[in-house]
Amino acid sequence: LLRRQVGERGRLPWRQGLKGLCATGFASLRVRKHACRPACALPRPSIPSVLYWLDGDLESRGGSMDRIDNMKVTVTKDGPYLVEGSVPLVKQTIVADAEGNSIAWRQGEEYETQATYVLCRCGQSANKPFCDGSHKRILFDGTEAASREPYEAQATEQVGPSLILTDAQPLCAFARYCDVAGQIWNLVERPGPESARQTELEAGLCPSGRLVAWDPETNAALEPEFEPSIGLVDDAPEGVAGPIWVRGGIPITGADGTTYEVRNRVTLCRCGASQNKPFCDGSHVSIRFTA
Repeated sequence: LLRRQVGERGRLPWRQGLKGLCATGFASLRVRKHACRPACALPRPSIPSVLYWLDGDLESRGGSMDRIDNMKVTVTKDGPYLVEGSVPLVKQTIVADAEGNSIAWRQGEEYETQATYVLCRCGQSANKPFCDGSHKRILFDGTEAASREPYEAQATEQVGPSLILTDAQPLCAFARYCDVAGQIWNLVERPGPESARQTELEAGLCPSGRLVAWDPETNAALEPEFEPSIGLVDDAPEGVAGPIWVRGGIPITGADGTTYEVRNRVTLCRCGASQNKPFCDGSHVSIRFTA
């Protein structure tokens, strides 16, 4: 297998890449666009409660929280994720076939869209997915250990006859879409349009963006098209709750004020056990996390 660091060859950013890869199943070749509607009667955290859990730090960000229009996620120090800009929040469930292979995503409950909300990061909130201040009670250590290097610097490259596959293993969220049809690392080595299509599909279904398929002729990433939104992953085949799936290029800023590379899809830890915080490393499965 030919593998090398991605940085050795130029790439187009994902926004310029080819789009249309299905992230909802095998039947469709485009991700369905939708606007999250106020469909469920979940409690809307009041501004005072948000300020309380974040020690009043929001006021230093300027402006009224009800008028925030730029979507972003901020990792707070040893605390929750602060989500600003009326980011849609929806449950996303992993769908498996009869053999237990992950094959599709099923959209579930849509939460009422709020201008600002805070999502639990320690895994101990009694009001999941929202923060209830439990991180203070348990003295949560949310130290960020993830690399600040861009994806291309972290990934290895595998050149196949039709596509190129890049793989940044530390970003694995254990969603297992890469295991179908003999595993994606074998598929990319096989000639023919069917193997190429399956490689592209499996890479695009990967929620964390660990795996990316590329067109070797254009050097364009073959990325699914997402509306900016956040998905709460339900890993039904494993019987556990999965990570926070940030989609559509929403910026994520660390507790030190540094913004991570903006990507089309990433997964953030919400069980509190990841060794690659703020990103998910699949620990929710080993600790049997529920939400």
